[in-house]
Amino acid sequence: MTRLEQVIKNKNKPVLIGAAVSRYNPAFVEIIARLGYDSLWIEMEHQFITFAEAEDLCRVASGLGLLTMIRVADNRRENVLKAAECGPDIINLPMANTVETVKEFVRHAKYRPDGSRGFYGSSRALNYGIGADIADLQDQLNEKLCLMIQIETREAVANVVELCSVPGVDAVLIGPGDLSASFGVPGRTDDPRVLAAIEHAIDTAKLTGKTIAISTGPGNVGRWRCKGVSLVYVVGDIGCMRIGAQKAMEDTLRALEEG
Repeated sequence: MTRLEQVIKNKNKPVLIGAAVSRYNPAFVEIIARLGYDSLWIEMEHQFITFAEAEDLCRVASGLGLLTMIRVADNRRENVLKAAECGPDIINLPMANTVETVKEFVRHAKYRPDGSRGFYGSSRALNYGIGADIADLQDQLNEKLCLMIQIETREAVANVVELCSVPGVDAVLIGPGDLSASFGVPGRTDDPRVLAAIEHAIDTAKLTGKTIAISTGPGNVGRWRCKGVSLVYVVGDIGCMRIGAQKAMEDTLRALEEG
């Protein structure tokens, strides 16, 4: 059982709620943990977090009781391997459009016999080699580390049955934003074609026994929970700063007008 599955089972909540971080900001991680969030998304596809920073964010988040997810840039060995050595609970592969792309992702993330991950016994992922035989720790990690593929293009939706059937894939994350762009309606995540694609991906993932996550606004959480989504990422650090700063400015201008 993956650590994601364990948390879903143990917390027994309608849905787990997550937030994303795109900068090295331990204070933000601590804030969301104290507010009751369940998971931290560490963004390494679009943003400039280093692996050293990602490892430290995993360390901070884990100490605060948060599930940790690293979204890597792509399926190359150096990206998947270094992310895995940071010790996250979940590794998320964006643009998982083809079976071969996903198979390579799994190969790099899993130790033998399930993959070809390099033998290294001193990483945070293996508790720095403390407390057990390295081979035993590797077997345990093969079971606990959740490998999540992101469905965010028309191609991925068309291939979703095959993608979910790749051995070693534990979960899927639906990306409505990129999916809307793929359908030629960027940002219109309520477009009927986008919604139909999301529902098809969710239904397929459920049939293949995968845990399902989605990135969505808070107002859509109820809808996707009812469809079977177990984890929702609803906000990011940049969005929080923008929303907070915008509200402060609006409140200030309103107060000036009233005064």
